[in-house]
Amino acid sequence: MKHSIRNLIGAGVLATSTALSGMAHAADTIKIGVLHSLSGTMAISETTLKDTVLMMIEEQNKKGGLLGKKLEAVVVDPASNWPLFAEKTRELISKNNVDVIFGCWTSVSRKSVLPVIEELNGMLFYPVQYEGEESSRNVFYTGAAPNQQAIPAVDYLLSEDGGKAERFVLLGTDYVYPRTTNKVLRSYLNGKGISDANIMENYTPFGHSDWQTIVSDVKKFASKGKKTAVVSTINGDANVPFYKELANQGIKAEDIPVVAFSVGEEELAGLDTAPLVGHLAAWNYFMSIETPENTKFINTWKKFIKDDKRVTNDPMEATYLGFKMWVQAVEQAGTTDVDAVRQAMYGQKVKNLTGGVAVMNTNHHLSKPVVIGEIQDDGQFDVVWKTDGVVKGDAWSDFIPESAKLKSDWTFPWACGNCEVAKYAAE
Repeated sequence: MKHSIRNLIGAGVLATSTALSGMAHAADTIKIGVLHSLSGTMAISETTLKDTVLMMIEEQNKKGGLLGKKLEAVVVDPASNWPLFAEKTRELISKNNVDVIFGCWTSVSRKSVLPVIEELNGMLFYPVQYEGEESSRNVFYTGAAPNQQAIPAVDYLLSEDGGKAERFVLLGTDYVYPRTTNKVLRSYLNGKGISDANIMENYTPFGHSDWQTIVSDVKKFASKGKKTAVVSTINGDANVPFYKELANQGIKAEDIPVVAFSVGEEELAGLDTAPLVGHLAAWNYFMSIETPENTKFINTWKKFIKDDKRVTNDPMEATYLGFKMWVQAVEQAGTTDVDAVRQAMYGQKVKNLTGGVAVMNTNHHLSKPVVIGEIQDDGQFDVVWKTDGVVKGDAWSDFIPESAKLKSDWTFPWACGNCEVAKYAAE
């Protein structure tokens, strides 16, 4: 009996030792969650961002890792299924014990993730332009807010250089980002003297493929003798048949220019761009911009992906900026603890690939330049307009009355995502 007890105790000690050894081994790496759709309607855009994170991890590991540990990617596929984004987020944090998550593209996927990441006190870097009207202590928004993309794009279309548009067609995919962005734009256009009668608005489901009727309606709307422009918040693979139908119906940029907020080099790679030359996109980055930082980034990407024909795009730069800032914040904090890293994030600086310096502000948004480019027949963009310097992203739009009175500032003693401006200024 004593012998059996001794064996049981020994087995228990061995099991405990093995478990502790396994925990120690797991702690030897810093785990990074990668939450991007690798299948479904958004895979056309998101797969590249998964690869961008993997590239950044590889590059950081070549430098010796972080805090003396190697970085390890934990990749999941939420498959363009918005509720699945929430499930995968819980899995990444609770089961895989990741220290940070880089992910999401659509706002509906981010909205799905938000309650989970706040409940579990995780950290998400969101790398895509979005509608604003949100501020979370657990999310850093490295893509453009409306004042860094949508508003400057409309200003350009209203200008002499942009054709002095008098009528606007707002085409979007039917979810929160296009609808909220267009709410901001309608209010802004009204303030510029564009009446609702001169604004057409239309939404289609994800993956929409039959654009013949809608494009015909656009042509009819534009036939009233006033310069008309299209503002597109169409997302995902629906862009392919949309642009094909524009070409089929002979819509040229000089007649009805289209400015897109979700079409970049990656989406154009699958299209015959010759009929689309002259149509526009507004971003904070284009592959064609020549800076030393961008040249290095492009070369690193092509070497990593092992394909000289692969392109870079704006959400890739936003991923790059967020990743480098997170690394700097972890080094400054000396830990991957979310609360400590959050505080270290404020004021982090990284050179933009398009020039100037990106700064992480206390409202969890970056300062970045805004650029507008024309589509070229090689699938690249020729920059036709750029801000003189960087523009600080706004969490809350000045053009929605209920939002104009709000301010986001997550530093002590405020730590508030929706403080009232008057109270904030008074104190």
